Amino acid sequence: MTETTAATDATAVPSTATGTATGATGASTGPAGPRLSRLADEDLRLLLTIRHFELKLLELYARGDLNGTTHTCLGQEYVPVALRPLLGAADHVFSNHRGHGHYLARFRDPHGLLAEIMGRQGAICGGVGGSQHIRRDRYLSTGVQGESMPVAAGVALHLKRAEPGALACVHIGDGTWGEGAVYEALNLAALWRLPLLVVVENNGVAQSTPTASQMAGTVAGRAAAFGVPHRLVVSADVNEIRMALEADVARVREGVPLVVEFVTHRLGPHSKGDDVRPAEIVRAARESDWYGRYAHDHPEHFHRFDETVRAEIQAVADEVAARPPSRGEGPCA
Repeated sequence: MTETTAATDATAVPSTATGTATGATGASTGPAGPRLSRLADEDLRLLLTIRHFELKLLELYARGDLNGTTHTCLGQEYVPVALRPLLGAADHVFSNHRGHGHYLARFRDPHGLLAEIMGRQGAICGGVGGSQHIRRDRYLSTGVQGESMPVAAGVALHLKRAEPGALACVHIGDGTWGEGAVYEALNLAALWRLPLLVVVENNGVAQSTPTASQMAGTVAGRAAAFGVPHRLVVSADVNEIRMALEADVARVREGVPLVVEFVTHRLGPHSKGDDVRPAEIVRAARESDWYGRYAHDHPEHFHRFDETVRAEIQAVADEVAARPPSRGEGPCA
């Protein structure tokens, strides 16, 4: 990897270890930072699908139509959308507790996901996995922090031997770096040159604890300790992110493990209503949110799809809610 470059995004946090930083470069700025580039219709629809799906979930919980808990990815939707075309059908994706966006970017199946969460027929895993524990084809999510890292490393070893060119992509958060399994997996990935892509969605808070209060050093420094390259992404521009990561992901397929750290924001609470962050932190997150920024930068394009997608998700919720309960039958049951 090249030496760290200075990022010009207003929210840039420069890397402290050998690597590169991806941020906006010289673009005109709006009220909340650099102007976002115009998206393909497909990408905008997917971003809006994830946003309105997550908002609908919180609404259903607030009305008492859903029980248990859920963890939304509000504010972080652009991460899986940017990565989507860089990952192929042969790649494995390992998600975490905040993984609805990962699933929707992979399969575009809001009906199946909502049925899983609501326990209705047509659920991905027969309604037994719920919000956090889902398996479908080469996709697996878990609510156990750090659990996917050694599993992904093992799958990456298999892919290296049996399916060269495929990779294992694992999503973790900044708080997961407190789990020893992360370091065991990085150690093996570096020693065995595994095709392992570690995507860190660093939203600055581990449940309710600020990252600065629970992590000494940096993600970049911890990756560097194992000789694993690190890429810092401070942009929320889907097109920019893809262009910056394309060559890096290609190297992962050749056996060069990589940690990609997204400096992002969590708009909502950790779960449904447990947000204890100071008001100014929440306000800053909302001001940096891609949703409002894109509406400002490309109003015609945004409004052409926003209400349509919102209505589509409402229709999904109405249809799934009318289904009979699941009998626990499915590939995960």
